[in-house]
Amino acid sequence: MFDRILVPTDGSPGSERAFEVAATLAGTHDAAVHVLSVVDEHGPTDDDWDYDDGSPADAFVESQTDHVDTEGLSVTPAVREGVVHDAILDYADENDIDLIVMGTHGRTGVRRFLLGSVTEKVVRLADVPVLSVKADAEPGTVSFDDILLPTDGSSGAEAAIEPAGALASATDATTHLVSVVDTRSLGIDVGSTVIVDELESVATDAVGGASDRLSELGVETVETAITHGVPYRAILDAIEDTDADLVVIGTHGRTGVDRYLLGSVAEKLVRTSPVPVLTVRAPSASDES
Repeated sequence: MFDRILVPTDGSPGSERAFEVAATLAGTHDAAVHVLSVVDEHGPTDDDWDYDDGSPADAFVESQTDHVDTEGLSVTPAVREGVVHDAILDYADENDIDLIVMGTHGRTGVRRFLLGSVTEKVVRLADVPVLSVKADAEPGTVSFDDILLPTDGSSGAEAAIEPAGALASATDATTHLVSVVDTRSLGIDVGSTVIVDELESVATDAVGGASDRLSELGVETVETAITHGVPYRAILDAIEDTDADLVVIGTHGRTGVDRYLLGSVAEKLVRTSPVPVLTVRAPSASDES
């Protein structure tokens, strides 16, 4: 499913962690890796990166060979100039990129752009899945043995099933399905029990349908759970409970001139999750027509 992986870089620790994850996935999926450095047209020229005749992207790839096994990987460095998130999205479109892997925090000095804010914009706007990796993640070998897949049965949630299944089946990972019953708006009254029962029924159908689909995709081990509470907090708890090392979550499609995330839950997870988060945008009706 992932043949061409893009890693935007600003030379920061977040970029390094993202490259490690991209290299691992590229090895698993026999994918090519593109490393993109964007010269921000609205910022000062960055002349303190340590490179000679090559580009910042070349220098970054060279620096990674000390602690990332790039032997056998197809790695293409590239440089673009412009508004950073726009340049990343344009490059992804022009090169048929299947997955963007980004760090959530970059260097924040006056000479560097804040990769964290760029990541959020790319997550909101990208047509392809985006894997967000924390800058303070432990360096070294990356493995996805336990994948957490939140679902509410919506089209946004369903969009995440196939990528999660592709990753899990390729690595024999356990997929943990969780559906959160959001009871924040329910008061304590006679009708609350009935409403909760209905919400739990919807959640049960959601995890059941997703489980069946994962089995069709070749995922052998699937565990399901239904929890109650504030969705993104319940998902954070589920990360800890399942010892998940990856969250895969769907987002809504386009709305008007922009796009938005699945109830803002995905956006909050990108900001707060201790493990990488793969966001997958559901196609809109206009995309499918």
